[in-house]
Amino acid sequence: MRKLLAGFVDGDRQSVGVVAGVTGAGGRVVVGYGRLSADDPTQPDGGTVFEIGSITKVLTSTLLADLVSREELGLDTPVQGLLDGEARIPTRNGAEITLGHLATHSSGLPRLPDNFDPEDPANPYADYTANDLYAFLSSHELRRDVGDAVEYSNVGYGLLGHALAVGEGTDFETLIRERILGPLQMSDTAVELMPSLRDRLATGHDGRLRPTANWDLAVLAGAGALRSTVNDLLTFLEANLGLRESPLREAMEFARMPRREEPALGMDIALGWIIAREGDREFVWHNGATGGYASFIGFDPGTGEGVAILSNSVVSVDNLAYRLFTRDFTG
Repeated sequence: MRKLLAGFVDGDRQSVGVVAGVTGAGGRVVVGYGRLSADDPTQPDGGTVFEIGSITKVLTSTLLADLVSREELGLDTPVQGLLDGEARIPTRNGAEITLGHLATHSSGLPRLPDNFDPEDPANPYADYTANDLYAFLSSHELRRDVGDAVEYSNVGYGLLGHALAVGEGTDFETLIRERILGPLQMSDTAVELMPSLRDRLATGHDGRLRPTANWDLAVLAGAGALRSTVNDLLTFLEANLGLRESPLREAMEFARMPRREEPALGMDIALGWIIAREGDREFVWHNGATGGYASFIGFDPGTGEGVAILSNSVVSVDNLAYRLFTRDFTG
């Protein structure tokens, strides 16, 4: 593993620092390589904090699955009912957008809202407020029928996290901490970092390995606001694989059930998770990226193995993950 990471950092110059973890029935292995930043030669490790970007969506969908498994909500619950009086959720041909549509990217909402106009491009989501989201929703006309097709939507997942929180009378971070992070003892995962976690935050870098600002997602937090560590993400994967006891086992099994077959995309869509197949192997995964970080988590239910990778540059780590799954450790 170390040779593989060294090739990514030193050979290909794709990152400043990267941490990879593999878990299975035999335990976990975590390897870090590189630096926290150009100015800090400390090697990142399993406790180093990174932005995880869209991996947040998998935790948001697990939150939804928990609420559904407890019969507090349903996948067919209309979003409008949770935001009653706050915004008009768009409809088409009489069909309403449900929580299930948001969780499977089939709501018909676009990737980003059309009133997304950041004051600071280096931190583009920070000033997008609930009022901005409500204004977008109230004026937006869907271009396709609800549930007709998959279109990856950050605003859809941001709306999902926000609607769940509003429905529970709280904010997204509090809700996901109480329902997901706390029960799993993922104490190093958060939206807002306490000082002890901020001290462990790796500096993000762009594709040319220049330092970048951190991202704050405000009302769209459910789409990508969490920060985490490889150790915590391995804990999440182990719970999904049944390698550790978890009160969320039923919710996790529910979340990874295929909901939409997408042969044109070569994958199935579950709640948050993407399911890909190669030969007789099945990979359940999601990746992420922000302005200065890249991330990947995934597992193979057949072999009982999971992989988590966090990097402090925006360059994708998907190929690294594939090579770990296939045991391709060449440089």
